[in-house]
Amino acid sequence: MSSEDNLLPLIIEPDQLAEHLDELSLLIIDVPLKAESYGEGHVPGAVFLDHRLLMSGEGEVPCLEPTVEQLTALFSSLGLTRDTHVVAYDDEGGGWAGRLLWTLELIGHTRYSYLNGGIHAWREAGQAVSTEASAPRPSDYEAEILHPEVAIDRLELQERLGEKGFAVWDARSRAEYDGEKGDNARLGHIPGAVNMEWTDAMDREHGLRIRDYAELVTELEALGLTPDMEVVTHCQSHHRSGFTWLVGKALGFEKIRGYAGSWKEWGNRDDTPIET
Repeated sequence: MSSEDNLLPLIIEPDQLAEHLDELSLLIIDVPLKAESYGEGHVPGAVFLDHRLLMSGEGEVPCLEPTVEQLTALFSSLGLTRDTHVVAYDDEGGGWAGRLLWTLELIGHTRYSYLNGGIHAWREAGQAVSTEASAPRPSDYEAEILHPEVAIDRLELQERLGEKGFAVWDARSRAEYDGEKGDNARLGHIPGAVNMEWTDAMDREHGLRIRDYAELVTELEALGLTPDMEVVTHCQSHHRSGFTWLVGKALGFEKIRGYAGSWKEWGNRDDTPIET
C-alpha cells in the first residue's frame, strides 16, 4: 500500500485481510493470550508478540503502560516504521489486540486495523493458516507519547468523577463489579461506573467478532454511555478493556480513553472511592 492508497478500515474482515497479505507495508501482529496459539496456526506472515510486553511489568502496578524506552525497544523489535500499517489480532476476541492498538494510538501511530474476531474468525472463514514462525524485520523506531489523551491516570480519573459528560465503562464481570469476586485489597467498582462485561460485546455465533453496532450503541446508551461523551474504560489490568476501548472507537466514541492502572491500582489503595 502506497501512502496514496486508502488505508485499511479500523475493523477488517478475514477476506479483506486475505487480499492484502502480500503487501510489504503491512505488519500483522498476533498477540495471543496463550502463546502456543501462534504455533498452532496463525495468519500467514504474522509475527508473534508476547502480550506481557504491552505493560511496564514493574512496580506495584505492573499493568501500567510501558516507558518510552520500553516502547521504543518493543516497536523497533517488531519492525514498526512510520509507513507501516499494523493489523493486530489475538486468540480470545480482541483483548490483547485492543491493548496493542491502544498503545499504538498512544504513540501516535494511527495506521492500524483489528482483524475482526481474530484467529477464530480467520479459521471460521476458511482462510489458510501457517505454523511457520515469521521473523520480524527490526527497525529503528523512536517512540514518543504523541496522544497522551488516550490514557488517563488515577489522579485525573478521581478528580473528574461525577463530571457531566464524563463516564466510566467497567469491562469486568458483574461479580467483580458488584464486589463479590476479585483478587484485590478492596472489591467493588469506581463510583458511577457502568458495567458491560467485555465478552458481551462479542458475537459468539460469528467467530467472536464485534457484535452488531446498532445493538451495541443502543445497549450502551441504555447504560448512559453515548458517543459524544468522554468515556474511560478499564478492567483489572487494561486487557479486557483493551477490547472495549477498541469497540468504543469502532462505534464512534471519539473521546474514549483507557485507564491502564485499572482495578489493579484502584482496588489496592486505601484512598480511592469505591462502591459495591
